[in-house]
Amino acid sequence: MTASLDAFALIPREHLFGNPTRAAGRLSPDGKWLSWLAPLDGVLNIWLAPRDDQAAAKPITRSTERPIRSQFWAPDSSAVLYIQDKGGDENFLLYAVNVASGDETTLTPFENTRVDIVGSSETIRDALLIGLNNRDPQFHDVHRLNLATGALELVYENNAYAGFMADDSLTLRMAMAQNEAGGTDYFRIVDNVVEADPFETTAMEDSLTTSPAGYTTDGSILYWLDSRGRDTGALFAQDTATGQRTLIAEHDKADISGTLSHKQTGEVLAYSVNYLKTQWTAIDPDIKAALDWLGERLDGEFAITSRTYDDRTWIVANDPVTTPAQTFIYDREAETLTPFYVTRPELEGAPLQPMHPIEIDARDGLTLPSYLTLPPGSDPEATGRPATPVPMVLLVHGGPWARDAYGFSSHVQWLANRGYAVLQVNFRGSTGFGKSFLNAANKQWGLAMHDDLIDAVEWAVAEGVTAKDTVAIMGGSYGGYATLAGLTFTPEVFACGVDIVGPSNLETLLATIPPYWAPLVKTFHERMGDPSTPEGLAALKAASPLYKADQITKPLLILQGANDPRVKQSESDQIVGAMTKAGIPVTYVLFPDEGHGFARPVNSIADSAITENFLASTLGGRSEPIGETLAASTAEILEGAEHVAGLEAALKGA
Repeated sequence: MTASLDAFALIPREHLFGNPTRAAGRLSPDGKWLSWLAPLDGVLNIWLAPRDDQAAAKPITRSTERPIRSQFWAPDSSAVLYIQDKGGDENFLLYAVNVASGDETTLTPFENTRVDIVGSSETIRDALLIGLNNRDPQFHDVHRLNLATGALELVYENNAYAGFMADDSLTLRMAMAQNEAGGTDYFRIVDNVVEADPFETTAMEDSLTTSPAGYTTDGSILYWLDSRGRDTGALFAQDTATGQRTLIAEHDKADISGTLSHKQTGEVLAYSVNYLKTQWTAIDPDIKAALDWLGERLDGEFAITSRTYDDRTWIVANDPVTTPAQTFIYDREAETLTPFYVTRPELEGAPLQPMHPIEIDARDGLTLPSYLTLPPGSDPEATGRPATPVPMVLLVHGGPWARDAYGFSSHVQWLANRGYAVLQVNFRGSTGFGKSFLNAANKQWGLAMHDDLIDAVEWAVAEGVTAKDTVAIMGGSYGGYATLAGLTFTPEVFACGVDIVGPSNLETLLATIPPYWAPLVKTFHERMGDPSTPEGLAALKAASPLYKADQITKPLLILQGANDPRVKQSESDQIVGAMTKAGIPVTYVLFPDEGHGFARPVNSIADSAITENFLASTLGGRSEPIGETLAASTAEILEGAEHVAGLEAALKGA
């Protein structure tokens, strides 16, 4: 620990993992209303106010247990929409709150159903196309939803396809299905009939780096983010009549990650690339002027989260990393930037730490885009390295077909504040860095993917960031798997591990995927291993930490949601059972009302309280006492309370 750490305030867990003051601000398409998420009796709900009178804000939903985590406007500005599941089961239903009457309606009143938004329109504003799997849990039938009446009209009964795309007229134009190679076939739809032969196809190697990006309003142009015949995903425009394709934008290190389109025509006006940080490039001169104007006035990165019909007014979210995130109302014509809210004002003045983008070389020469965050006071010369080595947490992202990115993270700032360097590694298989980087992970769970993490730890030791015996590994989902792999395959590397909803047995993981993932199962088999073949099953077992549980010698904390549809509770039960049978200590915490991650703040706070006291007992970092957090949560300690300082006492208090 650095001597100067105690000079910096210990940020309360509540400030990082409690409810934000406001979040997810949106502007109605007609520009008259503001909506956002904010607590009501301790639970995130949707609030509404006239744009010119935020003081008149009122809650328009009444969720009492599970927080509402996103909200969006109906195209005609008549209602605010949101999706919500039950206890983390990911069976999301669609709800609407009418702005004029305040009435709330369940637009998809079905059980065991997950809704998808298939299409919305700038010109047909009273309807949406949605997918519902209430007939067959594997496939989403397409319905047209009348937002005024709530009536559902079946558009297409689906028995074969993984997804659909519509144009601005809410006409189905494309269906997608996985092919035998593990890639994707794209089929034209004419008069609601899917053509027999695909008009475009990808091999498995391009399946996660190639996708259609939308039609222009008149349907004449189809945009693609496409890696076929190249490495990184580039932006193309395809003439839908002739099939001719035009390259619009490309980057040598990263895929094109986003676009900004004209509100009326659908023409792409700007695009973004995120290698180590997000960079926007404008094609349209007016958009360039707007982005440049914002860039001159905002520190850190910013994102446009909401736009009016006329595109005159934007909601802009700004993330400076070392100060609380703030959201603004930007009037392009008047050139004014009006503060909307600060997400977590309680963090103003807190010792938030900068995030350092870095590149780490893997043993085979692959470059791993990564991020390092250091404890306060450890880097007095601002070199991006601590003056002396500090304990470190290797924080591994989930997916694994996802990525870490630059920006504020409650988990990163919490760990840094407790005295740990935090290293986030985009290991091979992470998305956004081209298909070679992505496909280098095929069938490499527990092998080259894990080697990347070990190489990153060795880099940190060589750079003087940490010492080889003071490194923890921690993560959720795939990051939880990586934690279990770290403590079983390379137990000498890590001092301890924290597994959050991580799979321990890849065979049972694949056997219990949600039914709506079944149309994509070939991808899992090609990228992980096919359990229906002897060699595939052997590879999956070899990569499963469960079968090496007796190799665990370092402290392990496991946190699991009982309703997780992706990584079932049985994944944690299996390895805990194997460890206890072998007499190996483990601490196991179950949240009965959570799924794949923890949505309720009382549970997130309890999770962090247990975790930081677990880490402190091994690595010596700072921690707040567990205190009343356990009693306020639904956490059940199923095993090993004695291995976490203060946990047994908290249980008695609960």
